[in-house]
Amino acid sequence: MAPGQTVEEALNGVQGHAQDLLQVKDLLELESWKAAQKALRQSSALLKKDIYTIIQSKPGNERPQLRKLYSFLFNNVTRLDYAARDKDGPEVWQRYKNIIVAVNDILSNI
Repeated sequence: MAPGQTVEEALNGVQGHAQDLLQVKDLLELESWKAAQKALRQSSALLKKDIYTIIQSKPGNERPQLRKLYSFLFNNVTRLDYAARDKDGPEVWQRYKNIIVAVNDILSNI
């Protein structure tokens, strides 16, 4: 579990932090790349902590699938960050679409 966070806190925060992550779309649409990167990093850090705590609280047989989804989500967050840095619009939107899918998958499995 993440230090200083209970499972209850993680469960209460995960939905809001996921929404914060998805709201980076507004900045991406404006092509406000630096602001999008900053918002992406802030929201993803909180979401990452929540999901990690929740995964650690699950029975061992449920963890591999959740870890796979966690990895897919945050690899796409990193790649979106790089694409925004490079101002690569098509790559930004592909990564954003992947993030939406991953967030929905994770939320439906926790």
